[in-house]
Amino acid sequence: MKRTGRLTEARIGVLMGGWSSERDISLKTGRAVYQALVRRGYDAVPIEVGDRLFDDLNHHKIEVVFLALHGAGGEDGTMQGFLETVGIPYTGSGVLASALGMNKIVTKTVLASSGIPVPPGSVVTRGVAVSLPTILRKAQLRLPIVVKPASQGSTIGVTIVRRTAEWEQALATAHRYDEEAVVEAFIPGREVTVAVLRGTAGTLKVLPAVEIVAPGGFYDFAAKYQKGNTTYLCPAPLPARIVRTLEDLSRRAFSALGCEGAARVDFRVTPEGRPYVLEINTVPGMTETSLLPMAAAKAGINYEQLVEWILRSALDRARRFGVTRIRS
Repeated sequence: MKRTGRLTEARIGVLMGGWSSERDISLKTGRAVYQALVRRGYDAVPIEVGDRLFDDLNHHKIEVVFLALHGAGGEDGTMQGFLETVGIPYTGSGVLASALGMNKIVTKTVLASSGIPVPPGSVVTRGVAVSLPTILRKAQLRLPIVVKPASQGSTIGVTIVRRTAEWEQALATAHRYDEEAVVEAFIPGREVTVAVLRGTAGTLKVLPAVEIVAPGGFYDFAAKYQKGNTTYLCPAPLPARIVRTLEDLSRRAFSALGCEGAARVDFRVTPEGRPYVLEINTVPGMTETSLLPMAAAKAGINYEQLVEWILRSALDRARRFGVTRIRS
């Protein structure tokens, strides 16, 4: 299927899979992106990331990469650094923004320094014995609290601790995935996410907010990926003033970390209407039912157009770094 008006004639490798706990989600994202590129007439190749990645890129003569990797090794700056080393432009955020966004501790520090509200909390390192009363006193928290790994996505390893008896197991669960566990205030209220796209000349486009209504009020892994468990409201039924605040905070968070391509900013909004940023996803899920495509569709951007919008970030990077072999 050939088509005129493509952004590039270059061969595109869609990288998916990898070794993280989010491998299965990455495969779904990658397949959906690959199929969209083919439908649009691009010369695309699906590549499951493994030990022979360098050979696979050379074998398929990949000139530009569409990153569909989630979690450690793909979303944390590791793959971005590798691709810069071998001189292949890639979609989305660069090494620094990816690394910052993957680590919830550093993300909160950067955002707080920019005046962006984040939940108060502390950090517990694996192997350090800390009692619940001590951490509550140190961080000026009270139950319920949230305990989560510092660098996982898809709500993996996250526990809401409502009773003292749940503390040790919650900490052990978080430390199963990361050496550092984030302990922070549980923010009551509504779960909302806002996606941001970087356009030409650095302009930012904020997509309609999505409210997530999960069973039990906790958007965990099952609520995210088991059909029928969760309701999504787009645009989120929030007062206009709160929507404006969320849009402003999303732009500022995107810029504070130096994100590129597309990113999604996750919030909790209190019953009084005060928003807190929980995290930033620098490689948001891109299955055709994921939150980013859902918001884009509400803004009049269909799935294939969204894929092309993100692809443009790789071509912009190629021009900035003087990669001349990209045929665009």
